[in-house]
Amino acid sequence: MILAVDIGNTTIACGVCAGMKVLTTLRMDTAISKRGLTIELEKFFGRVRRQYPSLETVIICSVVPRALAIAEGVIRRKLHVKPLVIGRDVKVPIKNNYKNPRQVGQDRLVGAYAAKCLYKAPCLIIDFGTAVTFDIVSARGEYEGGIIIPGLRLSAEALFQKTALLPRIDTIRAPRSLIGKDTTESILSGLFNGYGAMCRGLIDRIAGTMSRRPKVIITGGHTRLMQKFIRKRIDKIDQTLVFKGIVLVHQNVSS
Repeated sequence: MILAVDIGNTTIACGVCAGMKVLTTLRMDTAISKRGLTIELEKFFGRVRRQYPSLETVIICSVVPRALAIAEGVIRRKLHVKPLVIGRDVKVPIKNNYKNPRQVGQDRLVGAYAAKCLYKAPCLIIDFGTAVTFDIVSARGEYEGGIIIPGLRLSAEALFQKTALLPRIDTIRAPRSLIGKDTTESILSGLFNGYGAMCRGLIDRIAGTMSRRPKVIITGGHTRLMQKFIRKRIDKIDQTLVFKGIVLVHQNVSS
């Protein structure tokens, strides 16, 4: 049994995993105060210790150094385990063809490795998170690189911050129709229909550069909202892809 911790720019996701099955999950805001984050993590990890007393392995995948330091400290205190950090203590076993391999976020590599293992190469992983990332695994099973685009919430917030009269969109939700009848609906339609058209176009263009069509796997916090806007291009929806990738990385190290 493994506790997988995925620390992203917007959300920290924790999952207790038995093989590929995720038993318990928790999601919290990464950007809350140090004290608030510590309290939330202590509550969750305390509950994990009581429910799963035999848990001995914790693996963290993080792109936020501040939150990583807090999480490591809480894990040591509450679970009496020294966590393994992907990229520092264990490596993702996939050939990385980025010009500077250190620039690739560990979460992207973990997702690519999980997709390769579970769904076979070639594959294209689209993660709808703080950023929308497209990651390509070749037919040889190698990480080739990808595309990074501001996510839905970032785009909505940029419109609010950089214009005089457009409102802040507090809740990211699908629009009621293609043609918005008020400003909020117009922004939501632009976000979802615009991102949908962009994703469909990029999927087709990326597929055209590859020796055969890749399997398209989508994941991330806005997956359920976005899926209907790119449905005909999707082969698999897997919202626990990074958790599974963390488990697979550990299995590779342990074998």
